[in-house]
Amino acid sequence: MTTPPPAGGPSGAPAGGPRAVPPRPVHPPRPARQQHETYVPGDGLLTWLPFRPTIRMRLTLLYGGMFLMAGVVLLLVMYFFVQQSLQQVGQPHLVLKGQGISVLTPDNLTITNQSALDQWLNDNKSIQAAAALNDLLRKLLTVLVCLAVIAFAAGYAMAGRVLRPLGRITRTARDVASSDLHRRIELDGPDDELKELADTFDDMLDRLDRSFDSQRRFVANASHELRTPLAINRTLLEVQLSDPASSPDLQQLGRTLLATNERSEQLVEGLLLLARSENELTDRRPVELSEVATRALEQTRAEADKREVELRSKLDPAVVGGNGVLLERLALNLLQNAVRYNTPGGWVELATGQVPGGGELVVSNTGPMVPGYELEHIFEPFRRIKGADRTRSDKGVGLGLSIVRSVVRAHGGTIEATPRAGGGLTMRVRIPAP
Repeated sequence: MTTPPPAGGPSGAPAGGPRAVPPRPVHPPRPARQQHETYVPGDGLLTWLPFRPTIRMRLTLLYGGMFLMAGVVLLLVMYFFVQQSLQQVGQPHLVLKGQGISVLTPDNLTITNQSALDQWLNDNKSIQAAAALNDLLRKLLTVLVCLAVIAFAAGYAMAGRVLRPLGRITRTARDVASSDLHRRIELDGPDDELKELADTFDDMLDRLDRSFDSQRRFVANASHELRTPLAINRTLLEVQLSDPASSPDLQQLGRTLLATNERSEQLVEGLLLLARSENELTDRRPVELSEVATRALEQTRAEADKREVELRSKLDPAVVGGNGVLLERLALNLLQNAVRYNTPGGWVELATGQVPGGGELVVSNTGPMVPGYELEHIFEPFRRIKGADRTRSDKGVGLGLSIVRSVVRAHGGTIEATPRAGGGLTMRVRIPAP
């Protein structure tokens, strides 16, 4: 049997030349967060925010915060200067001359001497200055709050306008990842850093497009160049085996060579299918998983009867988005893997059903015990669990689960392998809905 290898290509020099390959990163890349997932704060100064701190939001906070700080400083400076000016404003000096003269103040206080009049004038000046300053402070704070709201709104709009080319780059990158590599940004505008980024991204897409075209041509050529000699060899061997005059030793040699040729054909077919299924699907159509599972069951029934393995099924309707041929190959590989790595008198159970967001296909089987640490490698090409016979060809060429993993990735799904308590495995595949 063959879990997904770690991200990155194999070690060694790339095919285009002898340049050194960068070392594999120590930590795996962080998986992309889906749109329905909640934001989990990370490191940085904005971890207190309850929402995702996008660049637009950061620029908005920066613009608004700078305006708010400038407004507070201006308010304090204005308050200080107005207070200083009020203190310098002089009061008229009133003098009481003569006996029996009194002054009635607005607060109904009767003043009959000069010292009391001077004291009242000073107190009245302080009270009026404080009232004027408080009124001025309230008005300034109101204006500052209104201007801050306007500043944050204007900053949000300005940040959106500045980052509009970046949003276009992001949308194009998302379209390229989900559809085809022929899309380009072709950003117009001033020759700034964003245009330089867009042009660099377009150049990268050009190189990737050429690389994928070269890969597709190689797969097509290899499909012809590798299959034709093997088909010729098989025909010649079958003709020789059909000759009744051939000796028993020659017949035995022919059967051995025919089995070897068949194994080579399986290997070539597996490698070509693996190469074709590595890319993301561009044309997704509704596929009924139960129908795919039924066709895979019919193709596996003869081999299961030969190995004395019982096939069970529980097929509930489940519609997913993808390629029906690849999904049928996925189910067939899982069933064949479960049948071949089983024990006489064992069983294989195939189940399909609808789950939130898509469909699920589950294959469970009896068989030898599989250690948990082996599950890390069973999806790698040409890897089998320890103890499996690597010389027998009736259990495949070690590409079955690698193809399954590639098909699942091409459909944007997930696959999980868990060992059963009594031996064997449970493979759980989930494919998104169309």
